[in-house]
Amino acid sequence: MTQLAETYACVPTTERGRGILISGSPKSNTILYTNGRSVIILNLDNPLDVSVYAEHAYPATVARFSPNCEWIASADVSGAVRIWGTRNEFVLKKEFKVLSGRIDDLQWSPDGMRIVACGEGKGKSFVRAFMWDSGTNVGEFDGHSRRVLSCAFKPTRPFRIVTCGEDFLVNFYEGPPFKFKLSHRDHSNFANCVRFSPDGSKFITVSSDKKGIIYDGKSAEKIGELSSEDGHKGSIYAVSWSPDGKKVLTVSADKSAKIWDISEDGNGKVKKTLTSPGSGGVEDMLVGCLWQNDHLVTVSLAGTISLFSAADLDKAPILLSGHMKNVTSLAILKNDPKVIVSSSYDGLMVKWIPGVGYSGRLQRKDNSQIKCLAAIEEEIVTSGFDNKIWRVSVHGDQCGDADSVDIGTQPKDLSLALLSPEIALVSTDSGVVMLHGTKVVSTINLGFTVTASAIAPDGMEAIIGGQDGKLHIYSITGDTLKEEAVLEKHRGAVSVIRYSPDVSMFASGDLNREVVVWDHVSREVKLKNMLYHTARVNCLAWSPNSSMVATGSLDTCVIIYEVDKPASSRLTIKGAHLGGVYGLAFTDQYSVVSSGEDACVRVWRLTPQS
Repeated sequence: MTQLAETYACVPTTERGRGILISGSPKSNTILYTNGRSVIILNLDNPLDVSVYAEHAYPATVARFSPNCEWIASADVSGAVRIWGTRNEFVLKKEFKVLSGRIDDLQWSPDGMRIVACGEGKGKSFVRAFMWDSGTNVGEFDGHSRRVLSCAFKPTRPFRIVTCGEDFLVNFYEGPPFKFKLSHRDHSNFANCVRFSPDGSKFITVSSDKKGIIYDGKSAEKIGELSSEDGHKGSIYAVSWSPDGKKVLTVSADKSAKIWDISEDGNGKVKKTLTSPGSGGVEDMLVGCLWQNDHLVTVSLAGTISLFSAADLDKAPILLSGHMKNVTSLAILKNDPKVIVSSSYDGLMVKWIPGVGYSGRLQRKDNSQIKCLAAIEEEIVTSGFDNKIWRVSVHGDQCGDADSVDIGTQPKDLSLALLSPEIALVSTDSGVVMLHGTKVVSTINLGFTVTASAIAPDGMEAIIGGQDGKLHIYSITGDTLKEEAVLEKHRGAVSVIRYSPDVSMFASGDLNREVVVWDHVSREVKLKNMLYHTARVNCLAWSPNSSMVATGSLDTCVIIYEVDKPASSRLTIKGAHLGGVYGLAFTDQYSVVSSGEDACVRVWRLTPQS
């Protein structure tokens, strides 16, 4: 039996120069955001309490809870809206094709019967309102000529809808059935976000012209604006009202968030400017915000979520972060407590502590991309797409000095001799490179296309897998390799090779979905028929006592085999990561960590079968 013990969530997908719209639950401290094809449901009180909805066929853009919290409507770039239940299993109620292009925002009516969605469309259809159960139109939305970035539903009767977008317009519709009433052109740049106050008496629009304008909720007359004194110096991307409707929170490209007091006459004064700790680079621009009960949530361009407390604004924010892109490698640092290091190909390395979750990013001085990652106690070795191998020493949260060596060609696989970790074996297209520290000891052309490699812990033997599916075993003396044996069993190119911790066995996986466990001494097949994946094998890990081997594949599954039992008595974790599993490691005998295309990291508990 396997069960999901923890999920370390990915961060929202962000885009330079655009805001993102995150939303919260009306009844709890749960927020919704999207990354890739996933919709993430995250509990702010316990960030390890995460669920993921992964049924969209295209990248999701926005999701909202219904007023009674029983349903969630989520939209994607193809113009589809899916409505699904928040209880177990996320049962799908309906799917509607609403617009012909990407949907940027959607809102429920306060009675939960209607949904309005806006975004990109062909012709004049940038906004649609429809019944949530039948999908029938409830009104005509004319008046926009370009993509509509945000829409809002008045939370009290009489119902009204406001939209704003890239044509600088703010349009007001009466209904239902909704029809165009009037339009304002007070902004001189994209209008990014519009929100009604909780009592429906006012609404506010914010724009890339650095202005925020407040209108009357019933008549849509302009009544005031956010003061330019101490105002934002960059585009304002998002706005959110406080639950009492007396304040708003705004975030901007100037890397700050501001809380404004909104007076009765509708003008806003800055009450407090919130700045998140950060390097001050482009990735600290703030692109999303939400006032969720006592939590003030801001999202930066790098995806970092900062949680401020509304009751105590001077308190330092809690930071939640993670990966935005495919997490390609995992390593376990044997510190106390154990630390999981994960890396995604965009060069980001994140540390996680089991039971705690996010514990900081590892900031390197040189942020090159990462393809392979290996780690031992105090040092991380990475290879990227720039032909270089980096050795970075780690002290707590900080990376020390990084040394690099250029091996002259693209590294494919990287393995360290664990007992003498200054020895590393790097495989390239045509052969291998042996490194001692950051010096190239030898570059050896093997005469066949190399696809995977592993070096024994003592550094005396190497196993190299080829495009032809053969495993070549070499003994290492000094800087030369001598071929000892060739093992033939795989029918596809070898993708991964790993020695067991006690070095009595090794395992190999290939692109033709097969995994083989070999006896190290006799070089015979020890466990065969491991053919339960339906696509290529990406990664492989041994349990600390060498009794189990776990494999991860493009088919989204993780399979755990016990070496002493036939392959048919396996444990399968189906759908471990949407889009494929790319990283695997054991933290202890009964815990497996996996990472994948969906940018999440998950910890699975195994209960041994009797």
